Amino acid sequence: MTTDLSAKLAARIMAVDAAVLDAADLEQIARLLYDVAACAYGGTQHETVAALRRWAAPYAGAGTAGIIGAGLRVPAPVAALVNGTAAHSYELDDTHDSSMSHPGSVVIPAALAVAAECGSTGRELVAAIVAGYEAMTRVGMAANASHVIEFGFHPTALFGGFGAAAAAARLKRVDSRGLRCAWGHVLSMAGGSMQFSDETAGTAVKRMHAGYASQQGVLAVQMARAGIEAPQHALDGKYGFLKLFGREARPELLAGERDRLTIHDISFKPYACCRQFHSMIDGLRAATDDLANTRSIEAITVRGPRVLADQHMLRRPASPMAAQYSLPYVVGATLELGPMRYDAFAFENLGSPDILRWADMVEVGYDGEMQAQYPSHFGTEVEVRFTGGGSRTERVLDSRGTPARPFTWEHLCEKAFALTSQCEPPLDLALLRETVQGMASAEDVSALNRLLTDAPMAGPRTGRSDLMAGLPPTA
Repeated sequence: MTTDLSAKLAARIMAVDAAVLDAADLEQIARLLYDVAACAYGGTQHETVAALRRWAAPYAGAGTAGIIGAGLRVPAPVAALVNGTAAHSYELDDTHDSSMSHPGSVVIPAALAVAAECGSTGRELVAAIVAGYEAMTRVGMAANASHVIEFGFHPTALFGGFGAAAAAARLKRVDSRGLRCAWGHVLSMAGGSMQFSDETAGTAVKRMHAGYASQQGVLAVQMARAGIEAPQHALDGKYGFLKLFGREARPELLAGERDRLTIHDISFKPYACCRQFHSMIDGLRAATDDLANTRSIEAITVRGPRVLADQHMLRRPASPMAAQYSLPYVVGATLELGPMRYDAFAFENLGSPDILRWADMVEVGYDGEMQAQYPSHFGTEVEVRFTGGGSRTERVLDSRGTPARPFTWEHLCEKAFALTSQCEPPLDLALLRETVQGMASAEDVSALNRLLTDAPMAGPRTGRSDLMAGLPPTA
């Protein structure tokens, strides 16, 4: 027997009204847009994105949605796939901890692509982004993301299509039934395996998980508008999403009342690695006086939720993606090169004996208190032991960039510069900030579209397309 939760959530999503958003809401949306835009523009340096742009080239002229940094106009589903992948390519895109997902790299590429296609106003784009973040994260929380990932599903890929469809549906002005139909299509497309985290090669597909989900949402709305019917109880039906993919699901979270919009529960990432490790990096910095006291380290123990031992202890990663998912490697890269060296994960550094020497000192342990707080908080405890018997222990519940320790605009701008300054042509970050902060009053999204997509095949100044190649260290 089905319930009406799918209908309740769809009605809530379609009722999102940009007119009632306050200044804090609009400023946060501007920050989200700015961060995703910088991540995606910087992501044009990644070989996977370059390959996708070559794949997309035959579609040039067949649509009005732009591919970031490529000077191509293509159909919206094509742009959503390429731009979503680009935004997720550095492992620096925003995260929602409770759903363990990256909503920005899914929802915003879909919204931008459909807004360009529809000639939407800036206010309509803003509402679509809010709707997409709400839908994606509510589905993820209801499915119980921390259990879902333990069963081998990647949350961003699995939940993302519902958020992208919500954003696209708002811009296409479909009704609540149309959105439920689109979600019915997403249900049949949903997937995303964590197998990339258990192999040393073939891991680039993880970059595409955001792109796949973004494209699915756009396609699903197109199918619904074309009159192709799909289930109306995609989320809560007998064979619906929560039944098939949920683990100890909490369906009441789909449409329950919340104190604030999800956009205010988003974490910005300072470190180019899995979000699970950010509190560990902060703890490691604190335990070593911001890396000033590392010479006499003889052992490192990281304690936290079960997922650290289950999915993140590959000691010899053979690809940038695997390195970013490897707890021991991230410890080694942090101690040897510093936490802000994005190029630490480039291919040429994966075999570094200096990094691997640190990595081999790392052991992982279970912490019941951190498990109880997870995934609302990605906390860890770091114990560093020194020769001679001394040790220091740091417990960090909320890392830099989380709502508890938020990024300022200065932090976002520094991050964006590090991501985009090596691109040719470089992204005009001052104009980007001005554009996104004025989005709610913009007549359309053309200014943002031109800024991000009209550059003729942006790429690395160094001629390299490897992940993070050539990027300077930042403080």
